[in-house]
Amino acid sequence: MVTTSIPATRVPPTLGVLLAGGLARRMGGGDKPMRTIGGRTILERVIARLSPQCDALILNANGDPARFSPFGLQVVADDVPGFPGPLAGVLAALDWTATNRPDIDWVLSAAGDCPFVPRDLVTRLHEARARENAELAVAASGGQSHPVIGLWRVALRNELRHALVVEDLRKIDRWTARYPLATVTWAAEPLDPFFNANTVEDIAEAERLAALDDAA
Repeated sequence: MVTTSIPATRVPPTLGVLLAGGLARRMGGGDKPMRTIGGRTILERVIARLSPQCDALILNANGDPARFSPFGLQVVADDVPGFPGPLAGVLAALDWTATNRPDIDWVLSAAGDCPFVPRDLVTRLHEARARENAELAVAASGGQSHPVIGLWRVALRNELRHALVVEDLRKIDRWTARYPLATVTWAAEPLDPFFNANTVEDIAEAERLAALDDAA
């Protein structure tokens, strides 16, 4: 059988950042990744999926970092004020990586409320980026792009800071449109790997999907 995945030894060192800095307004506030589905927090599920794929994991979150201490991850807050959105979390991760892991050139961002992220996420994104000679790579499923879930080159951090602070740019797709971008699509059936829990109703659906996923 022919495989399209590149060998793990050829995947560049990659740091993963779990973005958990949102305000969860549609759930009445609080930390969405701390909600429980199938007996485990959403964050536990994301960590279990991404830990084997990344050289290290950090968590982007604002407020008291002690609430995440049970997970044993470095918590990095936004340094751009006003909750400007996920791009600020990506920037915080790029800056942290440049300072603390200068051996790593790539950061993988993932939403902290996506409990079913693919186990081949990092490999396939790197494969597409390299094949298409792209600067960035993002995930897609069900005819929809998921720009929060993607690969970012650490060397672009100063350009991203300028866009956020000087240009007041907030939308991820407006940022990614400036660079050669690879998009990798995953099947959305029987389970969309990028399902995210945004509402209380989504938690009920996540329980059903978790049962399918855990049985697979």
